[in-house]
Amino acid sequence: MENHFNHDANFTRMSSLYAPTLKEDPGDADLASHRLLLRAGFIRKTAAGLYSYLPLGWRSLLKIEKIVREEMNASGAQEMLMPILGPAELWEESGRLSSYGSELMRISDRHDRDFVLGPTHEEIITDLVRNELRSYKALPINLYQISDKFRDELRPRFGLMRGREFIMKDAYSFDVDVEGMQASFEVMFNVYAAINRRAGLNALPVAADSGQIGGANSIEFMALAETGEADIIYCPSCGYAADIEAATVMIEVGPGPKTQNDGMEELATPGVKSIKDLAKFVDGEERDCRKAIALIQEVSESSEKPSSDTSDKTTPVTNEKPVVVILPGDHELNDIKAQNAFGSYHLMDDKELKNYGLIQGFIGPVGLPGGVELVADISLKDSFNWLIGANKPDTHYFGAQPGRDFEVSAWVDLAEAKPGDICPDCGKPLAEERGVEVGQIFQLGDKYSKALNACFLDKDGKEKPFQMGCYGIGITRTLAAIVEQHHDDAGICWPISVTPFEVHVLALDPKQDEVIETSSSIARELGEQGIEVLLDDRDERPGVKFNEADLMGVPVQVVVGKRGLKRGIVEIKQRETQEKQEISVEDSTKFILDLVEELKNR
Repeated sequence: MENHFNHDANFTRMSSLYAPTLKEDPGDADLASHRLLLRAGFIRKTAAGLYSYLPLGWRSLLKIEKIVREEMNASGAQEMLMPILGPAELWEESGRLSSYGSELMRISDRHDRDFVLGPTHEEIITDLVRNELRSYKALPINLYQISDKFRDELRPRFGLMRGREFIMKDAYSFDVDVEGMQASFEVMFNVYAAINRRAGLNALPVAADSGQIGGANSIEFMALAETGEADIIYCPSCGYAADIEAATVMIEVGPGPKTQNDGMEELATPGVKSIKDLAKFVDGEERDCRKAIALIQEVSESSEKPSSDTSDKTTPVTNEKPVVVILPGDHELNDIKAQNAFGSYHLMDDKELKNYGLIQGFIGPVGLPGGVELVADISLKDSFNWLIGANKPDTHYFGAQPGRDFEVSAWVDLAEAKPGDICPDCGKPLAEERGVEVGQIFQLGDKYSKALNACFLDKDGKEKPFQMGCYGIGITRTLAAIVEQHHDDAGICWPISVTPFEVHVLALDPKQDEVIETSSSIARELGEQGIEVLLDDRDERPGVKFNEADLMGVPVQVVVGKRGLKRGIVEIKQRETQEKQEISVEDSTKFILDLVEELKNR
């Protein structure tokens, strides 16, 4: 009996494939990956941040997962699966139920018990091992899963880049001590580098902020792309790289104009409120000036001063605390660094400025109103001759010096890095790129094991908290990042390792017996050799087939037409390079097999 679905075991027919393509770019698709995955029939939008993965997209996702599994398993990690739903009380134990923020999706069951839809699984995995993993002899161990994750993004956008439901591989290592945790971290660093390389991604490891996951050290793997969401600061000379949110760099600050007697002098600056205007007013540069930012540190019960090398005193308990931050004039306040230093905070509005006696555009460290704390960026610690607001209308000071004219309560890394800043490793100027975060690894330490009382017995019989690591890869985001790096004006150019099919055979006139028989024969012979083949057997115009083949991006195209067959040849085209070759029908199968093997070994 003929197969009802027109199915052949050795290849896939486009006449049976569910891959609805779009002729026009979707109106809400800004990124190339979003636009092309929709147009080529790989994904479909269900709602904001929610996507269905159609057969083509799913085949590529499975290949990415296969690469991830092979590399993880080779490292000694063990795959498992945890529930997507987690009891809220575990998140209360860890302290993240409130601190994670509004991205945490929460639900209640029919008994009014609260649950969390997991954005990540630190709590569940720690709860699991604290009841089972009791001896140091069982360590180290690394457990991982590949599953759906959920985050209630405020603005889900850019297709698979920032969704509310997505597929992620998350792994968790457990070690007896910090040295072991660092060794596990290093293993995962090499695993991630191998995964990106095999998936065809040019991904740069960068120092990153640990964010809501926490821990002491973190590295992001950033796939370089002009349309990436993240800014990366890197050194072309030595390879140093960091997310702009976490980069600690050396900032060259200008000395500012000197006074004649080396003291501080008042300077009338009518109407000069911006750093740009101030630099122009003194015929200098913005880096010669000092920028003042007034903010409110929102304190709930108790607070400590921002970490610095000069002070660790606790401050009085208040509901809000006014702070003035001084930065180099040509730099901005880094929000992530500010959150790490001050916790919850916001910039003062006009009413708050007035309440605390501060004058917008003329705020400075000298003569600050009582109760306002002064914090300065660490880059300014050894600088002199500050050109700064005088806390008086239309007035600045020049020649002001910390320690003589005012006291700084804490020197903290608060400035946002930018191109031209100095590399902390080699001293050369830094450059900037944009990237897509495809993976991140964390040294968690005992953040979760202490909070959830997850301990093991060491060799002396003493209880100790696990030293943990956490390692995440966005599977669906990796798919999008690959398209961002591998496309042209016509469509996607898949790397052979993650393409949904390896060879795309185009039968230009399937109604011609010789064309469809030759096309099917080539597809069948390749399939018998383990090649994944898509045969376009549809009754469509050649132009449609060419355009959709380029749009879908299968690496090798085989064009079979009646004109070529009259000469006994088929045309073979490499999608990425557009290189075309005419090969005899008799030699075509071997040529294609060799070409696919060559692509795999590149």
